[in-house]
Amino acid sequence: MYYTYILISESTDRLYIGHTENLERRLEEHNSDKKSTFTNKKGPWKIVFRKEFEIRGEAMKFENYLKC
Repeated sequence: MYYTYILISESTDRLYIGHTENLERRLEEHNSDKKSTFTNKKGPWKIVFRKEFEIRGEAMKFENYLKC
């Protein structure tokens, strides 16, 4: 399964929209400042929305829709 998700920074109230196959691992990466320069040092982050998809392309399309 694939997920499109929205995170909110508890320190800055900024939103982050992304997609992933492993939502728990991805949240850990955002909170550890290792993988994303956008979320680096702006956390802690928490999930405020998630939607599940069977196909990665569908998750990517929905991510792009949310970003527009």
